[in-house]
Amino acid sequence: MEKRPLIGLTLDSEAAGGWSKLPWYALRQNYFSAVIAAGGLPVALPHAPELALDYLAALDGLLVTGGAFDVDPALWGGGEPHPKVVLKPGRTDFELAATRAALARDMPVLGICGGQQLLAVALGATLHQHIPDEAPSDIAHEQPNPRTEPGHEVEVAPGTLLARITGRARMAVNSAHHQAVRSVGEGLVVNARAPDGLIEGIEAPAHRFALGVQWHPEYAVDPADPLILKAFVEACRG
Repeated sequence: MEKRPLIGLTLDSEAAGGWSKLPWYALRQNYFSAVIAAGGLPVALPHAPELALDYLAALDGLLVTGGAFDVDPALWGGGEPHPKVVLKPGRTDFELAATRAALARDMPVLGICGGQQLLAVALGATLHQHIPDEAPSDIAHEQPNPRTEPGHEVEVAPGTLLARITGRARMAVNSAHHQAVRSVGEGLVVNARAPDGLIEGIEAPAHRFALGVQWHPEYAVDPADPLILKAFVEACRG
């Protein structure tokens, strides 16, 4: 039996209250099940920036997840945080340290939703802090219907890694974000856009596999979604 590559998944974090009287980590089960279905061996990564290199020494790939957080605008020159911005410095410090170290060693990285935004920032991009204020649209980027259903479609840019993986010109995606990539710098390519022009995916061709999507392929709302996880896991086999 072929050995499964070890995939590190970043965690979301919450303060004391709700589920626990102490601070706690959280991550939906379908992140793990999707990686397993794609042939990977997923492990959760606690937020310890000083251990990022130790984690990466044991891993074959890094999956930066989404969650209830935003990337601090101070990290990409965005000025003061918008009132709707949710900052989690412990999470962001670890994810940036791990992502930058993974990119430096050309380890495969997949960013999902907020993880795509963090990957983009690590590669020099800027963000919209709050879409309704900065890029108002008729499209509900925080869709009112369940995340297990599509919210809108995206157009996949031809010739990109995403296009090669999915074999699609358009995909149906779920949408649960109030921020988005605003501009990309040198070395980054936009691989998907919403009908309103909003950036929905990025990639860095100079890297073996550095791909980010604004939607949640772990839900598999489009038949091509599992192909994204599969391609990522295959890249992690080295």
